[in-house]
Amino acid sequence: MDLEADNRTADTNNNEDSSIASTDSNRCPICLGPIFQESYLDTCFHQFCYHCILSWAKVVANKHFHSPSLICPLCKTENFSIIYGYDGVSFQQHYINRKFNKGLFFSKAHKYRLKCYYTQPGILNNTVNVSRYWKSRKYLHPNRWLESWVRREIQALTQEEDVNVIVHHILGVVDSFLRGCDRSDKPKPPESKREEFRAAVSVAVRPFIAARTERFVNELELFLASGLNTEAYDEVYLQQLGWTTPAATSTHQAAGGESIECTPVVPYLYIFDEDPDETD
Repeated sequence: MDLEADNRTADTNNNEDSSIASTDSNRCPICLGPIFQESYLDTCFHQFCYHCILSWAKVVANKHFHSPSLICPLCKTENFSIIYGYDGVSFQQHYINRKFNKGLFFSKAHKYRLKCYYTQPGILNNTVNVSRYWKSRKYLHPNRWLESWVRREIQALTQEEDVNVIVHHILGVVDSFLRGCDRSDKPKPPESKREEFRAAVSVAVRPFIAARTERFVNELELFLASGLNTEAYDEVYLQQLGWTTPAATSTHQAAGGESIECTPVVPYLYIFDEDPDETD
């Protein structure tokens, strides 16, 4: 009987501990109260009260004039905007030092591609056959649009204009891997090549885009397997999403606050307390 009582007491304590942990996880790290008006930083996705993190950003901005980014008070990761007002269908984005951050390079096309990373993956799985790309050895045919696509993708994800070093690094890894695919004495099965390719690209891009690494690799595979140029690929992608955006592929027109209409496919907000691309 005493043993049963001890077990019940232990279970009660465990439940209380779990409840306390759950309550703590829903508290704002700045004001320490329950989170009001949920908001997330766009790189590390740590959660705060909207007004708390906005006030924090203003305080930091006063110390670092014209800085286009905000260092997360929890993990010290660099972030460029605050995501808030997510209602299951759409969300709003407050850019740190908005006037400074929105240069002419960040076009509607960049904005559209960044928003794609907030949707569920797999939107083109029924349209683009990635497995066939590897089985039919289409990777032996160079894609002359790859550089411009990668450049726009990295600019959108990092919200930086000068990404030359990152782009050349990624292209070097991709080119080196694809050129060496059929040089080995013992040809590997397509799935093995695909896994090795994904691993190589992941290692190359993870230092720059962190939690978005896996999604970027998925998008890269889809673009390569499609065999399309950037404009045609955008058209197919937008059609599958059901989105409409004027001049989506124009890389010289400023975003200017235009909104992208999202009809059947709604943005999916990825929320990570830790980097999901870390080793399991």
